[in-house]
This record gives sequence, structure tokens and C-alpha cells, in this order.
Amino acid sequence: MRRLRHAAYVGAAAGRRANMRRAAAERGVILLAHINSQEEKLHYMTEQPIPRLVGTLAVPTIISMLVTSIYNMADTFFVGRIGTSATGAVGVVFSLMAVIQAVGFTFGNGSGNYISRLLGARQEELASKVAATGFISALLFGVVFSTLGLIFLDSLVSILGATPTILPYARDYARFILIGAPYMMASLVLNNLLRFQGNAFWGMIGITTGGILNIALDPLFIFTFNMGTGGAALATIISQFISFCILLHNCGKGGSLRIRLRDFAPSKEMYYQILRGGLPSFYRQGIASVSTIVLNLAAGPFGDAAIAAMSVVNRVTQFANSAMIGFGQGFQPVCGFNYGAKRYDRVYEAFWFCVRVAVVGLALVGITGLIFAPEVIAIFRRDDMQVIEIGAKALRFQACTLPFMSWVTMSNMMLQTIGRTSRASFLALARQGLFLIPALLILPNFLGVLGVQMGQTVADTITLLVAIPMSWGVLVELKNQPSEQPGGEAVVQAP
Repeated sequence: MRRLRHAAYVGAAAGRRANMRRAAAERGVILLAHINSQEEKLHYMTEQPIPRLVGTLAVPTIISMLVTSIYNMADTFFVGRIGTSATGAVGVVFSLMAVIQAVGFTFGNGSGNYISRLLGARQEELASKVAATGFISALLFGVVFSTLGLIFLDSLVSILGATPTILPYARDYARFILIGAPYMMASLVLNNLLRFQGNAFWGMIGITTGGILNIALDPLFIFTFNMGTGGAALATIISQFISFCILLHNCGKGGSLRIRLRDFAPSKEMYYQILRGGLPSFYRQGIASVSTIVLNLAAGPFGDAAIAAMSVVNRVTQFANSAMIGFGQGFQPVCGFNYGAKRYDRVYEAFWFCVRVAVVGLALVGITGLIFAPEVIAIFRRDDMQVIEIGAKALRFQACTLPFMSWVTMSNMMLQTIGRTSRASFLALARQGLFLIPALLILPNFLGVLGVQMGQTVADTITLLVAIPMSWGVLVELKNQPSEQPGGEAVVQAP
């Protein structure tokens, strides 16, 4: 009898908590921390008002992306105190890190996109297998990548665009980065798995902790231990390992899926679905690596100062783009869950909300870049006027087209999340591949260093002109597609 009374008490308490959560959700109160099941998560993702939902999910991802960008800039800042060639080395190895990120995002976004649609369709068991397969596959791939990179280290940094004066610094930096490659790739998978399940807060904790630690360790290893560029890279892989451990521990919190070895289920169909959703990320990040190599080679004839200046500009613009991407990452789980639940009206509404907010935000950042470009570049190389002059002009060019990225990025994320792989892949390749690389190969022949400085601006303009018609048809389709409402009724949005 006592057990029955206890069970009844527990059941009643659970019912009261569920009613309180439901009532709070109806009032618009954010209770992500109290969500403990996939059913509650689905209700939350498909019923909360779009502006509040996207904002709640975007804040942790924006913080995570900005922290990552800040500690990347911290490397450039502290290494810049060593010299111009050392600063150039960070820019050279940046393309190697882009490859690591490309693999991590491929498995992370690919499995995350698939999982969000599966959870929206209430297929939790299959989602658990996708999560484990994506994580373990990235870890294994990282081991192979690290081993090959360390064996051919000198050849690798030369291919990445290191000049003879930059090569020793680049070698020291790349060696440590390659050692940390396996868990750096796996960390990106864990972060994206949490994010696509609407648990970006737990991912933010891991990423932010690692970022703050990186910034603290940089001066210690670079100057106190006199390790130079190698010290900056060592600080990075130590902080990334701490971040990896936290992210792995946080999996399973907030009603998210746990990573379990027994769920590892590699198969042709599984990898097809993961790659289907992840290849646009691979193209986007991979082509960023190739374009950085081409940028270093295009800037090389104009001296180490040009390579260093473009390296600084890349890090600064990446900071602005990180906020944009973080905001878009708040949109992706909303898109995936609601598309899987056939709430096409909410996908459409969320897209336009994100574009409007992003245009305003990036316009403000662009204006700031136009006004304070020399001062921004001087933060990293204040004692080299040639670096400041080249970098300031390049930064101003890129500031002019920064708002264009609102439409391009949101279109790419929407197309990728709903499974329009070919269109998403094309857009992922366009900005830094199909348009930037030809610009960098052609313009410097006619305009000199000015062609290097304005290459990204030309590419961004063309990418916007291509992105608008590619995503417009999908938006019209979403608007006219019948959406399944909470009561089970299908309605078509009003024109």
C-alpha cells in the first residue's frame, strides 16, 4: 500500500510539473533547462513563437562561435608580437585548421541535420545510432589524418603556402594542431549534435570553457615558456581537449541523445544520409582551406606583409561571420524539427525572421569596419605600417558586402537542413571557391595587390546574385505546402 501511495504521489508530481511546463510554454516562458524528454522537446520546438525560439537557441551558438573566433584572433594577436613572418604562419596553418573543421562539420552537421528530422518524426532509436556513428567516424578519421599529416609535415606546410621565411614558424604551429586533430574533429560533432537537438546551451559551456582557457594559456606558452608559434598551437590543443571532455560529458543532458558505443552502426545507408546532410559543410569549409592557400599564394609575391595583412583580415571578418553563422545555427534546429514535423509554415517564418535580423546586424558591423579599419588591423601588427595599410583597405572592401551574407548564409543553412543537398552544396562552394579562387587568380595580374584586397568583395557580390534565385523557389514551395497543425489538420498558408 505504501508503495502504491508513493507511486501515485510521484505520478501526480510529474503531472503537475508537466502541466506547469505546458502552461509556461503557452505564456511564452523559456524552460529549455527543464526539458527532460524528446516529446517535450518536440512540443517546445514546434509550438514556441519563432522569434523567441530562434533567439533562445541562437544566443548560445553565437556565444560559442564568437568565443571560438576570439581565441583564433588571440593566437594572431600574441603571435603577432613575435614578428610578421610568425603572423603569416598562423594564416598559413589556418587553412589546415579549416580542413579539420571541414571534416568535423561534415560528420557533425550531417548527423545533426538527420537527427533533427528524425526526432521531429519521433524516430528516437534511429537518431541515437546516427549520433554514435557520426561521432566515432569523425574520431577515427581524425587519427588517420593526424598520422599522415605528421609524416609529411614539411611538405604539407609548403603546399599550404609557407614561404621559406614563414616555414619554420608554420611547421611548429602545424605539428601541435595535427596532434589534436582527432578530438578537435570529434568536438565539432558533439557540439553540432547538441545544437541540432536544441541543446546549444550545453555545447556553449564546452566551447566557451575551452576558448577562455586558450586565451589564458597563449601568453604562458608563447612568452613565459618561450615556445613561440608552437606554444600558441599547444595552448589550442590543450584547451580543445578540455572542451572535448566537457562536450562528451554534456551529451545526454536536457533530453538530448547519449553517445553509446553499442549504437555505432556504420552502413552504406547511414553514411549516405550523414554525407547527404554534411557535404555542403565539407564543401564550405574545405573550399575555405583551398581559397586560403590560393590567397596566400596570391599575396606571396607582394611580401610577407601582404600575407600577414590578409591573415589578420581573415580573422577579423571571420569574427563577424561567426556571429552570423551562430545566429543561423539557432535557426537550423528550428528548421529541422519543424520540417520533420511538417510545419512548413514555421520553417518559412523562421527563415525570413533570421534574414531580417541578420541584415541589420551585419550592416552595423560593416559600418564599424569601414570607419575603424586601420585601428582594427593595428591591434594585431601595430609596428608594421605596411601590414596596416594593406589590411585596412582589404577590410573596408569586405565591410561593404558583409550584409550580403545574411541571405547567402541563411539560404545555405535552410537548403542543407531540409535535405536539398545539391543546391546547398553549390552555395557552399560558391563564395570561397567558384567565385573567390578565380578572382584571386585573375585580379592580381591586372590590379596588383589591390586585386588581392578586393577579391572577396567581388566573390560575395556574385554569390548573392546566385543565391537569391536558388532559394526563392524553395521558399515559394514552403509557403504553398500544406502544414500539419498541432491538431492534425493540414492547412495552406495564406498568400
